[in-house]
Parts: sequence; structure tokens; C-alpha cells
Amino acid sequence: MPTMNAQASDIVQNPWFERLARCGHIVSGVLHLLIGYIAIRIALGKGGSADQSGAFRELTSKTGGTLVMWVVMVAFIALAVWRLVEGAVGKRSESKEVSVMDRVKAFSLAVLYFAFAWSAFTFAKGAGKSSSEQNAGLTARAMESGIGKLAIVVVAGVFIGVGGYHCYKGISKKFMKDLKSPGTVEETLGTIGYTAKGLALIGIGVLFIAALFTEDPGKATGMDGALKTLREQAFGTILLVVAGFGIAVYGLYSFVMAKSAKM
Repeated sequence: MPTMNAQASDIVQNPWFERLARCGHIVSGVLHLLIGYIAIRIALGKGGSADQSGAFRELTSKTGGTLVMWVVMVAFIALAVWRLVEGAVGKRSESKEVSVMDRVKAFSLAVLYFAFAWSAFTFAKGAGKSSSEQNAGLTARAMESGIGKLAIVVVAGVFIGVGGYHCYKGISKKFMKDLKSPGTVEETLGTIGYTAKGLALIGIGVLFIAALFTEDPGKATGMDGALKTLREQAFGTILLVVAGFGIAVYGLYSFVMAKSAKM
């Protein structure tokens, strides 16, 4: 009787499933391009939410948007399942034993992609909500207890840690080993994209800490809040445009991942 690991390996051996999982990277790329576009639009004085819910809202507002959301949901589920299998048995393209850190990264990404899939499902059903409002609401409830406050610190630490790792991966070019045959274009997109996204994630973590110390849950509004905080600083318009451009570049790098990532 095949073991669970063997059954998981059989899943990723299916070429059609791999193609579907790679579509998840394409969807991620589109979302980051939209978030970057919205951030630049906000910098120029127009409205919008520069986060995943804002990107979903942009997509659903177009003709055929509901159908697109169903496609987005399926693509993210496929990518999430792929990451779960990767965390269990490792990458199909590599024969080395899976380290604890590799498992943690793979399972964390799986949780993130499942969350994106759920959000896409709610928008497809016409019940999508603002990520900023949900984050602020959850933070407000967490502040009502000591355990909740500790959870906020943990969440902030995770964002700062993951953001720091993104910056490190971008600056050190560690992402190059994730690609089959990286070149200059891939190196440039990855360096800019990972660093920009890392800084944005660090900003989210800092805002969670600020919300806790000021007892103002309205500060904990996720990516949208982190980017809009930039606009309030000196040279804020320029900073927000640069940040939006960097996140859009990460979107372009996601297309590279769709084509060339080792899976």
C-alpha cells in the first residue's frame, strides 16, 4: 500500500496539476501589479485600497469579473496544495532532504494561498470585504485580552520576520536558486521585487505594534495602511510611487516564477 508521502508525490508528478499550480503564480503576479497600480494611483491623489481586497475589487468590477474570481480561487488552491506537498516531501526537482525551515516556509505559503483562495471565493459570491476593515476589527477584538495582545505581537513579529527575509533574499539574490535558468532580467526583477515587498511587509508589522502601543486598532490595516502611511511622510508621494513600482515589479517576477520556478 503506498505511503502518504508517495501519494503526495504522485500528485505533483501530474503535469496538468503542475500547470494549474503555476497559474497560481500568474494570478499572484496580476494581483501584485494591481496593488502596485492602486498604490501609485493613491500617491497621485485618487482613492482605492492598495491590498489584496482592493485588487480583487478591481477585478470583479470588470466584465466577467465573477468568473475571473472563480479562476483565481482554483489557481490559488492548486498552488496551496502544491506547497503542502512540497512541505511534506520536498521539491520534485530536488533530491535533498527537506529541512525544517523549508517545511515551515512551504506550509506558511500554503496557509497564505488558502487564505487568498477563500478571499477570492467571497468576492466571487459577492460578499467580499475590505482587508483593512477586517484587520482593524480583528485587532480591536484582540486588544480586549492579554492573550489577544500577545497574539498581536506574534503576528507583528511574523510580518517583520518574513519581510526581513524577503529583503535578505532580494539583496543577497538567494531567489536565483529557485529558478531553472536565471538571467539578468530575472535577477533585476527579483532583487527589486523581493526587497520592495519585504519593506512593505515590515511596514505592516510595525503598524501592528503601533496599534498596540497607541491602543488604536485603526492603525493595523495591513498592506493598504502601510503604503498609505508612506504618503504621510516627507516626500510621501515619491515614496509611495516608488513602493507601488516595487510591488508591481514583484508582480512581474511572479510571471517569471510561473515559467521558470523549480517545482
